[in-house]
Amino acid sequence: MHYQPRPEDVRFLLNAVLDAPTRLRALAPFSEVDEALQSQVLEEAGRFVGEVIAPINREGNEVGCRFDNGEVVTPPGFRAAYQAFVDGGWPALSAATEDGGQGLPAVLEAILYEWLSAASHGFTMAPGLLHGAYACLKHHGSDELKSRYLQKIATGEWLATMCLTEVHAGSDLDQVRTRATAQADGSVRVNGSKIFISGGEHDLTPNIVHLVLCRLPAGPKGLSLALVPKVLPDGARNAVHCERIEEKMGLHGSPTCTMRFDDATGWLVGEPGRGLAAMFVMMNVALQGIGLLDAAWQKADAYAADLIAEHPAVRRILDTHSAPGSTARARWPTAAL
Repeated sequence: MHYQPRPEDVRFLLNAVLDAPTRLRALAPFSEVDEALQSQVLEEAGRFVGEVIAPINREGNEVGCRFDNGEVVTPPGFRAAYQAFVDGGWPALSAATEDGGQGLPAVLEAILYEWLSAASHGFTMAPGLLHGAYACLKHHGSDELKSRYLQKIATGEWLATMCLTEVHAGSDLDQVRTRATAQADGSVRVNGSKIFISGGEHDLTPNIVHLVLCRLPAGPKGLSLALVPKVLPDGARNAVHCERIEEKMGLHGSPTCTMRFDDATGWLVGEPGRGLAAMFVMMNVALQGIGLLDAAWQKADAYAADLIAEHPAVRRILDTHSAPGSTARARWPTAAL
């Protein structure tokens, strides 16, 4: 069975439990976001996820991504689904209108990404960092970088990555060796390798914006953050290379790549030596867990319905498993309004 979002459940939590419409109207940016608009967005999001994204999940994981001489081909249906995702305006749901977004409350985007993760986690790993990359660049990028990249990221026209981990520096970031050398024109040249990079290379968008944690050889202590695009502003291919796709037990629909930067051109994001502060706005995985919990519950409930659901012990197990997801949903929107 395919995962099916349940907008009615979320509407109950937003309206009856959290009183979200009233609270949103009290905030100047959302004074016109009433219950009707909220319901319309949820209904359309649920339809899109259930009809377009959920059906590609199984083949996406069974076929997986293909690596061919530095290029990555995503599973069948992924490119068309991602284009439909962009055409529908879903990446831009909560981005500011001046950046090409719709300016809607972040809580609606949070619900969308919970459903996307539940329907196809492999697919959702591609756009899953868009909101984080947008926030990072919005708050820490220079005016020049924002004018060049912010709208492309906000609308999903270009995807982004977070390049943090290195083979010798898993959780010990003091061991990061990737270097960025300042140039006279204000750019930097980045050299080093990163591993476990979700969406490091793919065929979904013509450009990929890599946000790379690196170290300056001189200047302030600490790590810096550089924006290193796959394709440079003049259209030339940057010195960014995908060496291979990691072998994984699951999530084959998402290419987890080993990336190499060979004197690649980039630009610093935020202050030198303050890269971690800028990068940490990108990290948000809690919604993936809620979505996967809901997907697992739906499958278990459907399996039991025809066989064993009448047994009280089975029903208790199913109800117990559904409760954490409902409780979590009732909590996280309060911080995302």
